[in-house]
Amino acid sequence: MPETFFTVWSNVFDRAGLKPQETLLVHGGGSGIGTTAIQLAHAFGAHVFTTVGSDEKCAFCLELGAKAAINYRSRDFVEVISRLTDGKGVNVILDIIGGDYFPRNLKCLSADGRLVQIALQNGVKSEINLLPVMLKRLTITGSTLRIRDTEFKTAIARQLKAKVWPLLEQGSIKPVIHSTFKLTEAGLAHALMESSRHTGKIILTVD
Repeated sequence: MPETFFTVWSNVFDRAGLKPQETLLVHGGGSGIGTTAIQLAHAFGAHVFTTVGSDEKCAFCLELGAKAAINYRSRDFVEVISRLTDGKGVNVILDIIGGDYFPRNLKCLSADGRLVQIALQNGVKSEINLLPVMLKRLTITGSTLRIRDTEFKTAIARQLKAKVWPLLEQGSIKPVIHSTFKLTEAGLAHALMESSRHTGKIILTVD
């Protein structure tokens, strides 16, 4: 919970400034970060779209509150987002992919859109066309929380306690746990993670 909720709150709500009724595209909606982002954005009144790697994950993300889920293996998310937004694009993108997703993300953003980069699964380098950044007044940002100081993290904790923890207590949002393994079964847990068949977090228990 600290890793996913701190990361999503800091980047989607503080850094990108997502507001009610705005649109958010979450890449990797079946991940721990993705499932948290979908639930939080939906709970605070945003319209959420997401990309995932299977139809089963699409269905799960819709149950979490996503307005639309796109299987990136069978559909071009740039085309789908354009259709879903009547060509306007989304206000905010939360991306854990990087690499060749970067120029495609720029195409998906609306005027004054914000792209937040928090991981780089497809690599650290990409080619950029700066013209859309200028014409659409885009904001490109990113962060990593682990190197931030205790004071910064404490401030996020206070915001979460006031605004998010009540939602957890009510049960309107929840951490998504796919499966639990004993520590001695760590190899099986890693194999599941590498297969990308899971949705949400994989937990190791220590007896």
